[in-house]
Amino acid sequence: MHIPDGFISAPVAGVTGLASAVALVIASARSQTAFGIRRAPILGLTTAFIFAAQMINFPVAGGTSGHLAGATLAAIVLGSPWAGMLCISTVLIIQAVLFADGGITALGANILNLGVIAVWVGWILTQTLQRLLGGSRTRLPLAAGIAAGISIVAASVACAIELVLSGTASLAVVLPAMTGVHILIGIGEGLITGGVLFYLATARPDLLPGEQQQFQGWLVPVISILLVAGVLSLVASGWPDGLERVAEDIGFIDLAEQVRIQVPTPFADYENEALGAISTSIAGLLGAVVCFGVAFGIAKVVKPKNA
Repeated sequence: MHIPDGFISAPVAGVTGLASAVALVIASARSQTAFGIRRAPILGLTTAFIFAAQMINFPVAGGTSGHLAGATLAAIVLGSPWAGMLCISTVLIIQAVLFADGGITALGANILNLGVIAVWVGWILTQTLQRLLGGSRTRLPLAAGIAAGISIVAASVACAIELVLSGTASLAVVLPAMTGVHILIGIGEGLITGGVLFYLATARPDLLPGEQQQFQGWLVPVISILLVAGVLSLVASGWPDGLERVAEDIGFIDLAEQVRIQVPTPFADYENEALGAISTSIAGLLGAVVCFGVAFGIAKVVKPKNA
């Protein structure tokens, strides 16, 4: 659901950019007292994993694919929606700047949709469902999985509204199209989120908030991230994602080619002609390393006041 340049108007881009900037400033300040942000390695690993996982598009239906957004997953693993906002926003900024994935002018809208709305919808619903399910830690994967799927639909509704306000498409057409395809993508989001949390809860509880377990080491999470970024990314579905499919069906896909602002990068769209078939793997590994480094640095800079 990465909006490219050209899909939204300048006023919408400006308003969403301002809103996202304010949200991130608040998130940075609030993260000084958030539990998750205290663990710089966890923020770095989570951000790197989500970047890597977003490279793997899975087929859903009708020649359409989706990928993990990770908004709910980030908030739950980090124990704070504020830290989750910083995590997802870091991924989106690096994707746009280094890999031309998502428009530079649409960066504010993408952060608002995925880094703010999806994070908070996923977080609030998870807490609510946890209480309804009795509050057991064993029910967390189920609660978070359901919340994650709904958060994707919420983000797609926000995206549809932005397209309508930009005059790109009519509400009666784009809203049902966006929500329909992202309900299917949300199912995949929920399954992946629940699966990852189930694994963490049983095998690596030190990576989840709660009791102050001692960090058990880097080896397994680092190898997992490298495998996802460098190997699994090679078998990702080549079908267009939900937003691209809707744009093709409704007829505004060409707007992305008419207005494209790209920062000079050797890995635009995660490809490099000189490197050939391995360029996607190298781009994935590079992105994961950069995401980890930036997020780790953010955690060190925006640290608790009593640290």
